[in-house]
Amino acid sequence: MFALATLCCLLWGSAFPAVKNGYAALGVGQGDTGSQILFAGYRFVIAGSVLLGAALVTRRPVLSLTRRRFGEVALLGLVQTTVQYVFFYVGLAHATGVKSSIMNATGVFFSVALAHVVYADDRLNRGRALGCLIGFLGVVVVNLGGSGKLDFEFSLLGEGFIVIAAFILAAGSMYGKRLSRDMDAMVMTGWQLFMGGALLTIGGFAAGGRLVGFDLRADGLLLYLGLLSAVAFGLWSLLLKHHPVGLIAAFNFLVPVLGVTLSAVFLGESLARWSYLAALLLVSVGILLVTRPARAKRIESPPQP
Repeated sequence: MFALATLCCLLWGSAFPAVKNGYAALGVGQGDTGSQILFAGYRFVIAGSVLLGAALVTRRPVLSLTRRRFGEVALLGLVQTTVQYVFFYVGLAHATGVKSSIMNATGVFFSVALAHVVYADDRLNRGRALGCLIGFLGVVVVNLGGSGKLDFEFSLLGEGFIVIAAFILAAGSMYGKRLSRDMDAMVMTGWQLFMGGALLTIGGFAAGGRLVGFDLRADGLLLYLGLLSAVAFGLWSLLLKHHPVGLIAAFNFLVPVLGVTLSAVFLGESLARWSYLAALLLVSVGILLVTRPARAKRIESPPQP
């Protein structure tokens, strides 16, 4: 169980450098929003296809969605895949992998706040509130410049879009949780990734996006990104089925840790800044506080880099 949960977090953490390396391999510029969205679309069409194929092989009800269910899953795909990843992929193009890994973790804290409003039996307590405060303090710290001021190192298109994507994921996860109560989780996830990816692909082409220069490296990165989403989601759903949600959710703190480490290794980004290391520590402590077993109902959906 511990090995599989760690593997999921490793896969999600590796998405940050993989996406940025994919941009470089395909010549996707920082301001080329259409191509960034198109790249995301290809990834999630692959991921959704892999999950749906696996669901068919295991004889799950892939093709038995009613018209109402199809509409609900399409809405989930629009919010949780299409809209979220427009912000995520554009944000990642304008921010470093290290900072994006840390700021993406705000999704856990947004889940806490939203669940407090939505669920009468899932309120904030002192420990969870403290975890949120510590986590958001980490987000402030990571944007401090060398002079110790909150300044030009934060941009709306970069760090801002990463935080917006995290909020959309937290909100969409609550809707997905409701749908999964009487739907097969693999089928639901496969369809929402596929439909959301298809909308991203159409939107990317409509915005003038083009992906050129496909070679073995670029193909491998795109295939890896699609497979990591499919494998991580499949394993996470399996873990949630057989183990307490609160126990599995505690592994969420590994995603920013691994994302930061892998970005430093594969992108050559420096970690030699007190603000990065302090922010990583604060965010990890905050996530550990809010993902205690009492919070099991809130973290049924994993982070989605």
